Amino acid sequence: MLRLSGLALPLDHVPDAIPAAIAKRLGVTAQAVRDYRVFKRGNDARRKSAIQLVYTLDITLDDEAEVLARLAGDKDVRATPDMGYRFVAQAPQGWSGLRPVVIGAGPCGLFAGLILAQMGFRPIILDRGKIVRERTKDTWGLWRRSELNPDSNVQFGEGGAGTFSDGKLYCRVKDPRFLGRKVLEEFVKAGAPDDILWEAHPHIGTFRLVTMVESMRRTIEELGGEYRWQTRVDDVALERTTEDGQRIRGLYLHDGSFLEADHVVLAVGHSARPTFEMLHRRGVHIEAKPFSIGVRIEHPQSWVDQARYGKCAKHPDLGAAAYSLAHHCENGRTVYSFCMCPGGRVVAATSEEGRVVTNGMSQYSRAEFNANSGLVVGIDPARDYPEGPLAGIDFQRHWESLAFVAGGSNYHAPGQLVGDFLAGRPSTALGEVIPSYQPGVRLTELSACLPPFVLESFREALPAFGRQIACYDHPDAVMTGVETRTSSPIRITRGADLQSLNVERLFPAGEGAGYAGGILSAAIDGIKVAEAVAKSITAA
Repeated sequence: MLRLSGLALPLDHVPDAIPAAIAKRLGVTAQAVRDYRVFKRGNDARRKSAIQLVYTLDITLDDEAEVLARLAGDKDVRATPDMGYRFVAQAPQGWSGLRPVVIGAGPCGLFAGLILAQMGFRPIILDRGKIVRERTKDTWGLWRRSELNPDSNVQFGEGGAGTFSDGKLYCRVKDPRFLGRKVLEEFVKAGAPDDILWEAHPHIGTFRLVTMVESMRRTIEELGGEYRWQTRVDDVALERTTEDGQRIRGLYLHDGSFLEADHVVLAVGHSARPTFEMLHRRGVHIEAKPFSIGVRIEHPQSWVDQARYGKCAKHPDLGAAAYSLAHHCENGRTVYSFCMCPGGRVVAATSEEGRVVTNGMSQYSRAEFNANSGLVVGIDPARDYPEGPLAGIDFQRHWESLAFVAGGSNYHAPGQLVGDFLAGRPSTALGEVIPSYQPGVRLTELSACLPPFVLESFREALPAFGRQIACYDHPDAVMTGVETRTSSPIRITRGADLQSLNVERLFPAGEGAGYAGGILSAAIDGIKVAEAVAKSITAA
């Protein structure tokens, strides 16, 4: 089987156009093309008057060896790689050692638990939050009644922060073993639509993610895994092994109990601030890392569709339009769009009382009225929070607390129209754009809850983005603050064996530990860490 990349066809091509285009591209007869299947499909909308669909195809031919030899220098033609997943280890027959423990049930913890269960190690999965259905009710409590549950919310609980997001399933990590394919295939088994296997930018949406994580939980339990909900880890038990090194030996839980464990996956997510503080006190090696801060910006989805697709807007093969923008400012900062949610809504995403945090979410249909994305500025420890490994957490909390006050101290979020922001005046009334954030938006000035360098950067970047997407700097577009949880502000450093640099058999993983950014990359890291745990157990 051959893989052909970059085959472009008109947006409204007929199905028979694909085999004909394959034959022409490979220089073979139509009869030589026995079969094909779509591996990936995206679109090229750089010319709105002539949008094309772009395919990567796996093709069966009469004489594949001849075509591969003849087109040996063509980077778009190669043998189809073997993408099947193979387990690196299996629990020995009758294995009765201490069961590995996974802390966190987000995408990383979910896949770490799944792979360990599939290898026969019967993991124990702990999460401070609740099962996804109950967690959803608690999340709606904040959105509808301004009632926050600090242990069960957008950040904490089954499915992790990715459950209340756009459900994007693509990333930029190098994946030579096709672990991302394993993730997508497991999602399809759990009820995701088949198109996530071939769409260039697949997504699922919140409602489907809820049922999928429930299905995967059942699979893990059927394989001998165990979940313990509303179980917070308050401390770790370490034993000294060398002058500079320690080893994990167990976990102290919130109810006063002790869970003995000699292999622990730390998949706690980017908002597990008390856990980071506890690990730092215990001497686990942590370093500050860059993240970003800004707002959510909203436009009607129809504006974005028109700007990106022109007369082809609303075409069924295109769906709701997305965008990705970046601008390098004269002050040395970079402003960029983050986690763009077509046809979605801005959501309240705080996990701590007295603070306001925004994020974006959409359903599989992406059919809601507005588009939103993070509009954020990159920051780094040396320049912005040099006080120590946990200084980024303090930085986040400071601006989130100011946003809470600016929004009215009731979990409403502060908002400002782009036109008013650029003119340097507070907003007092909405225009054409109605913000989607619940429990509500209080119009004000965002200067009350953002650093001056962010404001300066936005004022330069917004007009530049408006030249790329016609509606972007429209005066009535709404900015809602603040977006602070773009990624973890810390990294729990680990070695080549994926264990903590100074605590043996503690495996920092996923977004919270600083090794992923989004559902797919976190899930991939969960697989890698599960494999490292299995190798460590079987080598002992």
